[in-house]
Amino acid sequence: MRWQKLLLSKLQGRVDKKIALAVDTSTNQTNTILIQNIVKLFAEVCPESFLVQADFKIRSITSINDAQIKYYTHGKSSYTEVLEWVEKEEIDTLFYITDVTGYFYEELKIKKEVFWLVPDTFVPKVPFGKAIRIA
Repeated sequence: MRWQKLLLSKLQGRVDKKIALAVDTSTNQTNTILIQNIVKLFAEVCPESFLVQADFKIRSITSINDAQIKYYTHGKSSYTEVLEWVEKEEIDTLFYITDVTGYFYEELKIKKEVFWLVPDTFVPKVPFGKAIRIA
């Protein structure tokens, strides 16, 4: 229950901010029920937030309340488009559900707050922001 309380406190502390939840859809080898529960939490606590579905490109950007997640099986992921979108749309905080094995341009300058929500027992070093293990 520790990560749940941590995530809830992060969301509650940002209710007046522009928030996005990104889901890495490059594989269906993940705990989809866990991800759906996190999406529901975002919908309850921050109903104005965005849901971004992406693998090697952005597949969709919707309201968090319109969550119909589609997973792919190719295993390729890149964070570049999502991170560029966050900067362009002036999102204050990005929460990204991923195993942190995707690619991004190292020249990319990220000025926004990023939380990597890792649904695995192993949490790799994140390139920036803060990692939270949600397994």
